Amino acid sequence: MSNKPLDKFNPFSFKGIQMQTFHITWLTFFVCFFGWFGLAPLMPTIRTDLGLTKPQVGNTIIAAVSATIFARLIIGKLCDHWGPRKTYTALLVIGAFPVMLVGLAHSYTTFLLFRLSIGVIGASFVITQFHTSVMFAPQIKGTANAFAGGWGNLGGGITNIMMPLIFAAIVGFGYTKAEAWRYAMILPGMMLLVMAFVYYRFTKDTPAGNYNEINHTKKDEAKTDWNILKDARLWALSLAYAMCFGMEITFDGVAALHFTDTFKLNQATAGFWAGIFGFMNIFARALGGIFSDRIGNKYGLKGKGLFLAAMLLMEGFGILLFAAAGSLPMAIVSMLGFALFLKMANGATYSITPFINEKNVGMVSGIVGAGGNIGGMLFGFLFKSSTITYVQAFQYIGYAVIMVAAIVSITKFTVTVPVVEEAKVGVGSVALG
Repeated sequence: MSNKPLDKFNPFSFKGIQMQTFHITWLTFFVCFFGWFGLAPLMPTIRTDLGLTKPQVGNTIIAAVSATIFARLIIGKLCDHWGPRKTYTALLVIGAFPVMLVGLAHSYTTFLLFRLSIGVIGASFVITQFHTSVMFAPQIKGTANAFAGGWGNLGGGITNIMMPLIFAAIVGFGYTKAEAWRYAMILPGMMLLVMAFVYYRFTKDTPAGNYNEINHTKKDEAKTDWNILKDARLWALSLAYAMCFGMEITFDGVAALHFTDTFKLNQATAGFWAGIFGFMNIFARALGGIFSDRIGNKYGLKGKGLFLAAMLLMEGFGILLFAAAGSLPMAIVSMLGFALFLKMANGATYSITPFINEKNVGMVSGIVGAGGNIGGMLFGFLFKSSTITYVQAFQYIGYAVIMVAAIVSITKFTVTVPVVEEAKVGVGSVALG
């Protein structure tokens, strides 16, 4: 098998270390969602058990994404130094313990601290995108990243569906609801430990082998150029990711509560419809990467930028429709609509990111990835407010997404060398998430 990045991408192939790593890394990210957002669909029960107020619930949502901001900013450098294999293994082992032990929380304060600790697991996205990028050639990097990110993000939807069922099964064995949500979180923690073993045992850092096998040293790492912070494209992408991925993780956290409170659904049914939102990742994010790569091959980064702006614009209008929905069927239809464009925007963002600065891809991608969580954190403040309803919060977010779409549309996503030529010479050969 080739020890170089693959130049053809078949998502249903399992041949070679490149495809083996691809499937293990997206599956690991998928499992991470069970730990990261496993509590979200159980919040109606947890809210009652711990006596949480709306602002306190909002603070737990903020905590779930805020710790990830800092983790994402440093995890890329750890990948450079340790390699993605050891970095992911360490993150999974460390993250498993607060997930399994969150059931020990019996007050708002202790629950908040556990939620904050669990948030570090969200940095797993960075490693998944890093590892995928190493394994594939630049001309298909956007597509490969979109598939890995999308199939991994699918975990957010499946978590919303499965955790209430696990909870119900535990109640069926005779445990109280207050006990059931605590025991339910032990399973995601065990799953994280299993994936830690699988990742360490069955992946390689690069197509050529692990860092210690190819004598990778700090000299191999690009010197950070802080001038990249002056690049408007970097901040436009950060804003874009705040509006799409930031909204995604926010919706993962509040959807079950919104459906429960607004449409009077029970916890299992609310979790199911919230899960359908995440289930769109099975194809939507990948579509964003595929279309963006094809547009980029014909129209360069400028075309990719306009495509991203269009996806954000449609997402914004979809969120406004969702906020205005007066019935459950209308809410579901509008949710599916904005979910499609939101997730395609996710894929389009990371189709552009690896090409912004070929010498500092880690720094660029780390900032863009953190931007997504900053968006989620800021949106969380809307949902914790005692004076703003959930419907109003969705409206404000919809307007914000439309404004950012306008900013992205006028940003000059241009380079001196066409994207197709960049692919030939290997520009942007490594990307983070």
